Amino acid sequence: MAIIFARTLILYFVLLLFLRLLGKRQLGEMELSEFLVASLIADIASNPLQDIGLPLLNGLVPIVTLFCCELLISSAALRSIRLRALLFGEPSLLIYHGAIDQKEMRRNRFTLDELMQELRSLGVRDIAKIEYAFLETNGKLSVLQYESELPPSAADLSVPVPYCGMPRILISDGRLIGENLRKSGHDRRWLSEQLASCGAGISDIFLMTVDDASRVYCIRKEAER
Repeated sequence: MAIIFARTLILYFVLLLFLRLLGKRQLGEMELSEFLVASLIADIASNPLQDIGLPLLNGLVPIVTLFCCELLISSAALRSIRLRALLFGEPSLLIYHGAIDQKEMRRNRFTLDELMQELRSLGVRDIAKIEYAFLETNGKLSVLQYESELPPSAADLSVPVPYCGMPRILISDGRLIGENLRKSGHDRRWLSEQLASCGAGISDIFLMTVDDASRVYCIRKEAER
């Protein structure tokens, strides 16, 4: 049992390390080569965990080899447009000026049901109002509507909007995040004043944030039942 536990921990941290080295993009939408590597690694890593008679290196060596290949391919693809197109393909234009390209739909094996589902998820109701719709290499649909169909922004309406910046979490579930307090430009004294106005201590707060305009948002913890 101890051997299985140790082998599991070793494989877990090795996989965690290499996924971290590959970067955050691999944790989001995967390209074809990334999906292939992830599938192979999942299968290879399970073998030494299920059969303790297999040497652990039998699982580690192919895993390390696959990660190195993926790193080399990703690095080469960054430098070569042709290689990127060869390995990952290119976006397909499915809708052009409100008209569906049926040939591209068939070539990508993309059904009308899938198209309508993607459009609904993007909040698009009328295909005629779409100027361009691309099926990206990661399988997601990107839609660009006509400019006349876009909602007006505050700049379009010449409406002044105060700058608020990004809210930072100061207190998360009763725990103070000191680094965020420092980055927000405030100190403990200011925080104490804010807590006093809420009539609570740090341990009583579920969430407290502050933005660059010093606007505070505070939620107290609910009583446990």
